[in-house]
Amino acid sequence: MIEVQNIRERSEKDEERLSPHAAKSKDARRERLEEECPIRTKFQRDRDRILHSKPFRRLKHKTQVYIAPSGDHYRTRMTHSLEVSQICRTIARGLQLNEDLIEAIALGHDVGHTPFGHVGEEALRRIIKHFEHNEQSIRILKVLARDGQGLNLTEPVLDGILHHTGDGIPKTLEGQIVKTGDRIAYLCHDYDDALRAGLLLPSDLPEIVKHTLGVKPSDMITTMVIDMIEASHGQNHIEQTSEVGGAMHEFRQFMFARVYNSPTLREERRKGQYIVQALYEYYRQNTSKLPQDFLIWANGDETQAVTDYISGLTDNYAIDLFQRLFVPR
Repeated sequence: MIEVQNIRERSEKDEERLSPHAAKSKDARRERLEEECPIRTKFQRDRDRILHSKPFRRLKHKTQVYIAPSGDHYRTRMTHSLEVSQICRTIARGLQLNEDLIEAIALGHDVGHTPFGHVGEEALRRIIKHFEHNEQSIRILKVLARDGQGLNLTEPVLDGILHHTGDGIPKTLEGQIVKTGDRIAYLCHDYDDALRAGLLLPSDLPEIVKHTLGVKPSDMITTMVIDMIEASHGQNHIEQTSEVGGAMHEFRQFMFARVYNSPTLREERRKGQYIVQALYEYYRQNTSKLPQDFLIWANGDETQAVTDYISGLTDNYAIDLFQRLFVPR
């Protein structure tokens, strides 16, 4: 019979075979000390805590690009997070980095997203002047999850989640992979969804994108993944070649012009923003109507409590709540 206590130690020893640049789970620290798991490393435990959390489950009903309900085969925040995990683990394996840390960061990076995707984020930002989904992800994981106890994740996981977007650079190479891999995932998969929705044709892509990356989402992902592995091999940072990085930049500009800011989606985006704004204003004026735990978790800060509640809503729940509050029966 296997000695269970040795399983985690064996996994930690296996990590010594990784690249010298890889993050090692035994070196990771938590904000609050706790007894080690006998069979899982710290990063494996973090991954499992995120995967089994309510904020992660809510991602299945949060918009990626197309506001729900828009069809069974379009991406949601949950499928996006799973796809980021797969892409980034492939890169990590190619570079002999820590796949468990990658998976934890990837699964948790978007839990702070609002209903209706970035349009909800923009609505809250206009109201309270500062709102970033990556910062809200950290607040959820440190404070709000598990009924206000937080998940007590390790510092490398939180760092990778916080800096997966914006100007900051993650401290670990694993975090840096997710920062670029997130972009690879959403560009290629949002493009795939745009083809399905009839917003785009492959022939619409800029020539540099077609020539460098291809026109099939799977080919695009493969090209960018291989490029990252080859360009970053033996380096103490993650990078792309100028050719592929330049094509990816053009691809992103194209997607913003033709999809994310598409006139076709503008009316649905306006509706999503309106719902978020209306719900925020209602609860800001009627804080007694909030679930009272949110006021406790915000230490009595009503603005923070309302922000936490509204940003945590799923698309469907926000729509239902709006109808209950504002639409006559």
